[in-house]
Amino acid sequence: MAKTLTLKNLPDALHARLSAAAKRHRRSLNNEAIVCLEAGLEAEIPSVDEELARIRALRESLGPHIFDPDEIDAFKREGRP
Repeated sequence: MAKTLTLKNLPDALHARLSAAAKRHRRSLNNEAIVCLEAGLEAEIPSVDEELARIRALRESLGPHIFDPDEIDAFKREGRP
């Protein structure tokens, strides 16, 4: 069963963006808000294990690199006057 949601204190800029999107998509303001909520809530949020696996794979793809102290100092000073 459908429920009703009332939004309070909606910033003017956000209302304007939502209204413009509704006009662009030829939807009512209400339907545009529903579509935006559905799109935002349907986005898959990775689990901690999935995110850690992605990070590990990225680290492995970069390969090992050991910085020596002089190299670290050079990086810190790079771009400084």
